[in-house]
Parts: sequence; C-alpha cells; structure tokens
Amino acid sequence: MTTAPCAVPGTPLAGVKAGLDACVHCGFCLQSCPTYLTLEDENDGPRGRIVLMRAVRAGTLPLGDDAVRTHLDRCLGCRACESACPSGVPYGQLLEASRATLAAARPRPLAVRLALGVFRRPALLRATMATARVVRASGLARLLARLPGRAGFAFAMLECTRPPMPRRAYAPPARGNAARVAMLEGCVMEGLFVHTNRATARVLAMHGYAMARAEGQRCCGALHAHAGDLEGARALARANIAAFERSGADRIAMNAAGCGAMCREYAHLLGDDPAWAGRAAAFSARVRDVSELVAEAGPCGPTTPLRDGAVRVAYDAPCHLLHAQRIADAPLRMLRAVPGVELVPLPNADRCCGGAGIYGLQQPELSQAVLAPKLDEIRQSGAAYVATGNPGCLMQIGAGLLRCGADARAVHPVDLLDAAYAADAGGLANPGTG
Repeated sequence: MTTAPCAVPGTPLAGVKAGLDACVHCGFCLQSCPTYLTLEDENDGPRGRIVLMRAVRAGTLPLGDDAVRTHLDRCLGCRACESACPSGVPYGQLLEASRATLAAARPRPLAVRLALGVFRRPALLRATMATARVVRASGLARLLARLPGRAGFAFAMLECTRPPMPRRAYAPPARGNAARVAMLEGCVMEGLFVHTNRATARVLAMHGYAMARAEGQRCCGALHAHAGDLEGARALARANIAAFERSGADRIAMNAAGCGAMCREYAHLLGDDPAWAGRAAAFSARVRDVSELVAEAGPCGPTTPLRDGAVRVAYDAPCHLLHAQRIADAPLRMLRAVPGVELVPLPNADRCCGGAGIYGLQQPELSQAVLAPKLDEIRQSGAAYVATGNPGCLMQIGAGLLRCGADARAVHPVDLLDAAYAADAGGLANPGTG
C-alpha cells in the first residue's frame, strides 16, 4: 500500500501521522466535546478536526484555509476526548502540532502574541501582575466587573482572585521528611493566587515534606504550546528543567492543573532534542499534583471544623487534571479530609468551564456559552464553594458566579485544607465572612 506524500514536510504536523491515523472515526468523542455540544457542528468536534488536520497534511486543504484555522481555534484543548477515546488518540499533541504548523504560515493574532510575549519575559510579567494586584486592591476591579461584555468579565476574573477566606498563617510542626519537594510557583498562581501558593507549601510541610526553592524557574510554557508556539514552550521548559535540577528536589509539586499537565509532557516536548530528552523525561517523572503528594504522605488530617455546621462544597474537575493527567480521586480525598465539609454532587463536573488559558481572548462568546450551563449547575447544587485546582478555572468560574449574582465562590481545594489546619492552630476566621 502506498502512503500519500506529506504536503507540509518539516512541520510539526508532518511528524504526527501515527496519531492522526489512530483515529477510527467512531464518534465516541463527540458527546465529551464542549464545543461540539455547544455548536453542533461536526467540524467543531475532535473527529472533524482530525479530518481537517489530515486534509492539510495531505494537501487536499491548503495550509492557509480560513475554515481550518477557525475550527482549530475554537477547540478548548480540554482533552476530554482523550478520556473518551477507545483508540488512544493523542489529541492534545495533534492540536498543538497543527496550531504550530498554521502559526508558521500565518502569525497569531496580535493580542495572542502580546500575551505570550509577556509570559516569556519575567520582568514584564512581574510588572503586569503587580499592576493587576493594585487594581484589585483599589476596589476598581469589583466596580468595573459590572461593565457589560468582555471588559466586565475580565475585571470580574481579577476580582475573584482575592483570598476566599480570611485567616492567619500558621507554623507547621517539624515532621519526618517524606521527600524533598520544590513547587512550581507559576505565573498567575504567584502573581494573583499567592495565598494558594503559600497554603500549598504549608499543607505539604504539614504532611512531612521538606520544602525547597527552585530559583530561576519560569512560566511552564503551556500557553505557548497550546497557541502553537512550540519553540517558545521549549525554551521555557529547558529553563525550568535546569532550575529544578539545581533545587535537588525529589518531587516537583504542582497546584495548577494546566501547568502540571504541561510539565508532565516536557518529555514529549523535548523528545527530539538529544541534549535535553533524558533530562526532560526525568523531570516529568518527578511531577506531582499537590493532591497526589497529600495522598502519598498518608493520613495527617486536621480535626477542627471550618465553622459551626456543614460547609457545602462542590468539586469541579479541571480538565488538565482529570483528562490530561488522569487524576480523579486524589482531590476528592483531600476535600473529604477537611472537617465540616459536605461534598455535594455537581452534574457534568468533568466538563470544561470554557476558561482554557487565553481562550477568552480569542473566543469570548463561545467561552461564555460553554460556561453558562456550569453556572446553572453550581447554583442548583446549593454549594457555598466550588473547589477546582487550576487558576484559569478559578477565574472563569469565579467571574461567572460573581457576574450572575450567585453566593457561591470558587476556591482551590488546598485552600480549604489549609484553612482547616489554620483552624486547628486557632487562626481561622469564619469562612462564611470571607
């Protein structure tokens, strides 16, 4: 049997033929795909997009075809299709390769290029985050969150990065060192969710881990890879690998699902680089979500309830934790360890919220359409908090709840566990007042 020649030789899309051929068009992916369910267009489902990728690779559709770019840009990259696929199609890798190939033929939109540029430049990123914190602290974000449209939603996203509950820090007691752990601090996490980063460090210390710093760490590169800037992602990956090697850490802790998924894929990202492939594989093998580390360490739970009466909490699984990293039970176990928490079921908790990094810059209307049913389900659950372990999800869901007037707030699971440990130490204010 002859193989059709590749119309885009030397491109990332040229190198993923095996992944494209793995798709047998069974359609099991369709009901898992948020854009297909929203738009009801075969081209906006995983199966249809793979057909478009194959057509570009074979040359039956030109590389500059506007429709191809439109349908690929609409993909959230949530990878729910990978969980549903019986054939093991590596859809996330196919999407990144296709976007990188298209980006080489035509530059990404200006807003996307600017955003990626900020995340590649530490000084500019620090200045941007500092400005955002000033706007948040001034109360301007809360005021401008009332504006209609994209601008109002952006300010609502910033407003909901405030700490979800007031409490004082506490000093974890010295325990046996299960392992030496360094945490990926992250761009948005350290910039806007520093309270969650500190909570993560305290919780890990409570569970016996010796915390180390990885000086010189950078953005994980997820935004760049998802947007098709694979070279930018590789440069950031090399910097992170070197930084964490210097830290001497046995484990690399993640509290952002998107960063965790990206860091676990450094081995794939740098697999063709002889100088870095082995180092990348060793790095990826040490990556753990904070919930996994808590589970690995074993029982060491707090004993003081967060407040009088049950705190109703719904868990919404971040796509890149559930579908990309296949971590489902550990976050729920962590939440069940919090005294006074009543876990309430959330329908379609495995479905994307529409956040997806900088997706809102490119597809604001579709992002909101995907979010809308989740907000309805959260309100119907009666939950006071929606726990989810990714900054994009926290901001997307949190902003949606704020804008629709719901009482529920989005919170990272580790913040609830940290609050319970603070309550044990006598340092927790009533979470209902936060």
